[in-house]
Amino acid sequence: MTATKPVVLLAEELSPATVEALGPDFEIRQTDGADRSQLLSAIADVDAILVRSATQVDAEAIAAAKKLKVIARAGVGLDNVDIRSATQAGVMVVNAPTSNIISAAELTVGHILSLARHIPQASAALKGGEWKRSKYTGTELFEKKVGIIGLGRIGALVAARVQGFGTEVLAYDPYITSARAAQLNVKLVTLDELLEQSDFVTIHMPKTPETLGMLGAEAFEKMKETAYVVNVARGGLVDEEALYTALTEGKIAGAGVDVFVKEPSTDLPFMSLDNVIVTPHLGASTDEAQEKAGISVAKSVRLALAGELVPDAVNVAGGVIAEDVRPGIPLIEKLGRIFTALAHDSMTAIDIEVAGEIASLDVKALELAALKGIFTDIVSEQVSYVNAPVLAEQRGIAVRLITTPDVDDYRNLLTIRGALSDGTQLEVAGTLTGPKQIQKLVGVNGYDLEIPISEHLLVLIYQDRPGVIGSLGRILGEKDINIAGMQVARNSEGGQALSLLTVDSSVPQDVLETLREAIGASVAREVDLQD
Repeated sequence: MTATKPVVLLAEELSPATVEALGPDFEIRQTDGADRSQLLSAIADVDAILVRSATQVDAEAIAAAKKLKVIARAGVGLDNVDIRSATQAGVMVVNAPTSNIISAAELTVGHILSLARHIPQASAALKGGEWKRSKYTGTELFEKKVGIIGLGRIGALVAARVQGFGTEVLAYDPYITSARAAQLNVKLVTLDELLEQSDFVTIHMPKTPETLGMLGAEAFEKMKETAYVVNVARGGLVDEEALYTALTEGKIAGAGVDVFVKEPSTDLPFMSLDNVIVTPHLGASTDEAQEKAGISVAKSVRLALAGELVPDAVNVAGGVIAEDVRPGIPLIEKLGRIFTALAHDSMTAIDIEVAGEIASLDVKALELAALKGIFTDIVSEQVSYVNAPVLAEQRGIAVRLITTPDVDDYRNLLTIRGALSDGTQLEVAGTLTGPKQIQKLVGVNGYDLEIPISEHLLVLIYQDRPGVIGSLGRILGEKDINIAGMQVARNSEGGQALSLLTVDSSVPQDVLETLREAIGASVAREVDLQD
């Protein structure tokens, strides 16, 4: 009897190179993913589906796909894929996180050049029958200062390219070491220094609660009136209302924008201004990026359906992983995110320790998951289980995986320890308890505790004294933020204390500041672990 080939559904038009990369071992089917009825019918018995941005692979589609093992997005963004539903259904989600980095960097440089020389405006005027040489006198990039906020892979590519114009590159990235900056020939500065000194400011940060509106009214006040702002990274990093105000009031000279809070957008107020250049989210819109994306996810599908480790899995680690190790993957990824949230400086070294019964097994996946968690909230690109070590290497961070069968109190204990650039150490530890394998945080910087990990975790460090817990409860209660759980640990009576609270909703930055001031906390941070 001939074995049936796995079925791969192409829900959108993909390059011949994508099909070629899949190889001959699959039955290839095609459908129009934008047609809902066609999609739900076609997806019913397939093993994998490849999509771009037009196909919505939501909970309904996933439920209809009884045999589905892999959803592959031929691109970076995953807004059209319900990752939570896919994970619950045991379906791997993969994308192509590096496919567009060159295209995005080149578009950034294109915006910078267009702003410097008014190329789109001059072209439009001339096509309209107007010869306006004097109106569109520009400025050279030579010897100008380009400020890059976020020095990840795209930021580093931008730095290399603008240096070819003879610019001086300033960078702000709290997670980049001085050694890495020196390697890139970039000067690390504070955010305020970058804003005050730069002639061009381009932002390449991840979209998080902390970075939303990062370039807003306060930032524009600090910039030169002759400076330009570019955003090809994420909509919302630049406050759109504040940008319009800054442009109309002459706070800055102009802006280049490729991404928007709501897309598609065609009628935002700043779009009508002559000193603004806008493009319709073209960061990945090159033939090369599209082909790279298709080939990349085709290779991931092949690996996933063969049961091997998948480099660009965004929700689960693929490959042959021992059953006793697998539950630790989401736990240590969350520990990595908690570690990053508590880090107050860039990292120079990271130890990932696996202690207990599983230490004798292959636990490499736990190292990958820990690094994925550490970098998830500090780089603009999608972090996967295999590109995470590359991100550490690029930043000059030494990484060690340590295993030991020796552990007190728990069957298994997962710990992340790190050395920070200022010489301090940071440590977080967690374990799984009970038949339901409940994820618990059991240690922070030597404080012993045991609290279930939730989507919203509040961490406060302060001087131990009476009345603090009452103040915390009162302030959060007044803001209608419910405390689900709380634990307090201290190193000595009257010494430093740590409070961990799990809360039912996100804690706004202004509430964190209120808490900090009320109890004199040296640390007051929320760790948001929502998918």
